[in-house]
Amino acid sequence: MRKIILAAGAALALAACSQEKADDAAAAATDAAATASEAATDAAATATDAAAAATDAAATASDAATAAASDAAAAASDAAKKM
Repeated sequence: MRKIILAAGAALALAACSQEKADDAAAAATDAAATASEAATDAAATATDAAAAATDAAATASDAATAAASDAAAAASDAAKKM
């Protein structure tokens, strides 16, 4: 009878230890998921900022190209008038 009680106590202790490890693993997985979610949110914000900067750069380049073409057309017109 004593051996059965000792075996049952050992089994309970082992089960409690296993449950504690499972709880620790679940907490670690939850923390990892939260960290990954924060990183994904930060990456999305950075991508949005980069897209906005690229849009601004494209608009600036377009404006510069338009101004250069206009200046070139004006210079060509002036040169033609002088001929």
